[in-house]
Amino acid sequence: MPLIQVILVLIVVGIVLGLINRFIPMAGSIKSILNGVVVIAVVLWLLSVFGILGQLSTIRVGK
Repeated sequence: MPLIQVILVLIVVGIVLGLINRFIPMAGSIKSILNGVVVIAVVLWLLSVFGILGQLSTIRVGK
């Protein structure tokens, strides 16, 4: 995936999350959970895009 597409996806996700936080009324705790889930999902997606997550899956713990 080209770097421009990655940057565009990050911008779109940020704008959508900002609009949701600003215009949809919800409790502060729910906003925090939503923001945390989105950040974790974006970080995992970025790790997958750059090939780091694929390498981590080959690591075995134990026998």
